[in-house]
Amino acid sequence: MPALLYGLEACPLRYSDNNSLDFVVNRFFMKLFKTNNIETVTYCRMQFNFDLPSTILRKRRDVFARKYRSCIYAFCTVVINVA
Repeated sequence: MPALLYGLEACPLRYSDNNSLDFVVNRFFMKLFKTNNIETVTYCRMQFNFDLPSTILRKRRDVFARKYRSCIYAFCTVVINVA
């Protein structure tokens, strides 16, 4: 999972890209527990405290943006003011 998510907090992803990442995790749990019921998969993910990639990326992006905004270097402040 870390290899899949590495560096994605700095990349803009479309809604369909997030869904594709979530699909991988959901299919993994479906195969692991031999079920096709998404409610069962969601329950199992909650029991194992395994968040979907879209949720993890949202949290990582927030942290990344917060750190980037607090950067004291001139390059970071110029890019933030332009964007």
